[in-house]
Amino acid sequence: MTTLRIGGVPEHFNLPIHLCMEEGLFAEADIHVEWVDFPGGTGAMNAALRNDEIDLAVILTEGIIKDIDNGNPSSIVQNYVSSPLIWGVHVAQKSDFKTIEDLENTRPAISRYGSGSHTMAYIQAEQLGWDTSTIECIVVNNINTAVEALTAGEADYFMWEHFTTKPLVDKKIFKRVSDFPTPWSSFVIAATDKYKANNATTINKFLEVLNRKTKDFKLLKGIEHLLSERYDQKLEDIKKWLSLTTWSQEQLPQEEINLVKKYLSKLKSIDKE
Repeated sequence: MTTLRIGGVPEHFNLPIHLCMEEGLFAEADIHVEWVDFPGGTGAMNAALRNDEIDLAVILTEGIIKDIDNGNPSSIVQNYVSSPLIWGVHVAQKSDFKTIEDLENTRPAISRYGSGSHTMAYIQAEQLGWDTSTIECIVVNNINTAVEALTAGEADYFMWEHFTTKPLVDKKIFKRVSDFPTPWSSFVIAATDKYKANNATTINKFLEVLNRKTKDFKLLKGIEHLLSERYDQKLEDIKKWLSLTTWSQEQLPQEEINLVKKYLSKLKSIDKE
């Protein structure tokens, strides 16, 4: 049995993988899958891919494209979630910020440099016509320390997935001033070049099993209740999230790669488009 170490955020997008593990579907394909949680998000996963700590990652599209361009010895092997990621723009509940316009020339909290929260803060600012050269980012590592930083006034806003962060909004810890959907697919699956060179058949079998699960995932009996319970989400929120989310079994379209690189080049996050 071949071991495959895969990392991802501890969020509802990745339940299909966990179900495949729990139901023994990967084991039936002679693959021992080891899951690694990355609450720090894309930046932490990029580092883990570079350091050979994981073999595959379910990772934000723009985050892995940026890091591959900057030398990460990995490649995208398949699209995973083809619908956009909806980034909620959050501020502390007691802050004076009320609209997205109020946040110009303020400090975004980011999980780490090179992360999705970092990249999207710049893309949002660029689309709003803000001066991206003056943005001062505050590194907070994860959502828990983001709460502390915003509450203490050490940072001004934090961009994180809308539904994952909604419990904090419901509890009046954060307030959401805006949403910002990505102009491309949310998540892709990336593999290190080293693992891909030595285990291409294993990757293909892993994807075959996963694709069968994601193809029918939204039709599974009681899936809304399972998601709601596991991820501490209100049932109505999960139903809305499911209606907006589409899993892919195909490759990432080249036009989406080109669009990501166009934005990243414009923001000088990569050397050239």
